[in-house]
Amino acid sequence: MSKGPESHHVVPNPDGGWDVKRGGASRASVHTETKQEAIDRGREISRNQGTEFRIHNKDGRIASSDSHGNDPNPPEG
Repeated sequence: MSKGPESHHVVPNPDGGWDVKRGGASRASVHTETKQEAIDRGREISRNQGTEFRIHNKDGRIASSDSHGNDPNPPEG
């Protein structure tokens, strides 16, 4: 699984709480107590920077993904 620089991830912190990390970064951009706070902050950062936004479960797997960048295949609607 690639965590390129054009993404932000909500991931569980091993010491408790949740982190928002830029893809490839070792340190968190944001640390929060709850997953919902991390999602809210991370989505805001991702939107501002035009990156992919991936929300992980406690087990580390991706639960959902939003694209805030220049999607080459935007959904029709």
